[in-house]
Amino acid sequence: MSRKLRVIARLDVKDENLVKGVQFEGLRKLGDPHGFALRYYEEGIDEILYLDTVASLYGRNNLGDVLCRTASDVFIPITAGGGLRSVDDVRTILRMGADKAAINTAALKEPRLITQVAQAFGSQCMVLSIQAKRTASGGWEAYYDNGREHSGRDAVEWAAEGEARGAGEILLTSVDCEGLRRGMDSELIR
Repeated sequence: MSRKLRVIARLDVKDENLVKGVQFEGLRKLGDPHGFALRYYEEGIDEILYLDTVASLYGRNNLGDVLCRTASDVFIPITAGGGLRSVDDVRTILRMGADKAAINTAALKEPRLITQVAQAFGSQCMVLSIQAKRTASGGWEAYYDNGREHSGRDAVEWAAEGEARGAGEILLTSVDCEGLRRGMDSELIR
């Protein structure tokens, strides 16, 4: 049996700009996130992932405008994340056009949120975002606040717990590999 490879464009947004950094640091402005989403859609991308990179730091999600614009022009699944702290926050981004919600910081601080979102909207809507960094002992720790803060939780164990709590997808980001153009962290994924 062959699997179809799905290609998902991850678009990190800060304020109104698409940004890219290396290991979540040194963010460079690349332009209008909607324009990139539209181009990727026209080129056949399977899904768009918008992440407000500093939302948790500032206690807000700033994706409303870009979500509304993209949802009116792009007809593939859209996942949005950053600063989502409650079922009401998820409801808001869904009304703006997102199909799924990616949650990291709030889920680590209040794991029951995973179950609450899955019960309210279905597990297919609840994407547990995990930002993992390798530890000195060779494992991985889950981080939050855009890879800045230690959670003290083993990333692999956290992924299993998230699935058990109702997450339908895991968005796994290796902070150590992010933006280095060397490919994915295959060991972490295994």
